Amino acid sequence: MAKAKAKKPGAVERKLISVADAVITAAERSKDPTLSIPVRSLANIHFNEKRGIIEMGKRKQARTFFNVGMAKKFMQTVLVADALSELQRADLTTSLREIYYRTKHTMKDSHENTFDNQNESDPLIEDLEVSLAALREELHVRAENAGSIVGPVVFGDDGDRVDCARLGKGGYSVPSIVEPDFIEIRRCTADFVLLVEKGTQWNRLSEDKFWRRYNCVLLTGNGQPPRGVRRLARRLHEEYKIPVYVLVDNDPWGYYIYSVVKQGSINLAFESERMAIPKAKFIGLSSADPDAYGLPRNVGIKLNDKDISRAKELLKYRWFQKKPWQEEIKRMLASGLKYELDALANKDFRYLTKTYLPRKLKEEDWLD
Repeated sequence: MAKAKAKKPGAVERKLISVADAVITAAERSKDPTLSIPVRSLANIHFNEKRGIIEMGKRKQARTFFNVGMAKKFMQTVLVADALSELQRADLTTSLREIYYRTKHTMKDSHENTFDNQNESDPLIEDLEVSLAALREELHVRAENAGSIVGPVVFGDDGDRVDCARLGKGGYSVPSIVEPDFIEIRRCTADFVLLVEKGTQWNRLSEDKFWRRYNCVLLTGNGQPPRGVRRLARRLHEEYKIPVYVLVDNDPWGYYIYSVVKQGSINLAFESERMAIPKAKFIGLSSADPDAYGLPRNVGIKLNDKDISRAKELLKYRWFQKKPWQEEIKRMLASGLKYELDALANKDFRYLTKTYLPRKLKEEDWLD
């Protein structure tokens, strides 16, 4: 009986194997095994104005085995790379938590554990992502599903056809991995994507069938959108050439969520290339809206010291230097108030779907 041919390593698996090869090669030459890890900090990112995204710089740090202060982290990095390589060979996905347990053991003839906490293994996965230019999703590491989508879009998911216009008010739970190998976008006839910060507002829009009246896809990440939600928004925008509008609270945290969708994040700048949507637009809630829509001042929330400090930080970011954005943030600071999307209910439970968003869309009242 002929033996089955061994599966050839894929591109990502070959990158992971290269980590072990570097160690073996150094050992054979009696050299100190060294891994080159890009620096992931504010000091090593820059805003590419032409492309409209935050990019990582070229600074790297050496992680060496013979350095006593780095030896454990070096060993941990190789262990995680080995576990990720195992996933590739088995064609499986797993969670950050399972990676931690898979690589945790007590070293022989000692009481020393390879890992004591998951917060030791999680950053190493990010190190490998950026070092190997392979997204976490390509490394087959998933997170909890943390988003919902509804509207005229059809997916192919593990052989099943998922029509997001026929899933009721709850919609489809967005998987953490939405790369084309895992999720196929078979059809999308929407005119735009509305990415909503809060699940409560997404539920209002879904229940009122806003997506049907305005032919859009409603997407939420229930707060700061997780990678799967951002990546799916980017794929819909890129593959179907439809705009993305971001609806967030009127506070510094809402502004930043919008900027992460649009330009990428500081901590994960290496993701911007495939996650950011430079043409995304901020559709609200703006600090000018309380006056424009007659929201009473008593539904505003007084800015606290943390809000004020964060807003002043945003004013300095390169990607918030456009005049309309400087005016927007300074207007909020001058008012001393922030407004949640939920405050629109003070006018009417359906004010968001019946008045606010229809008017915003008609007047093209958004910030870029």
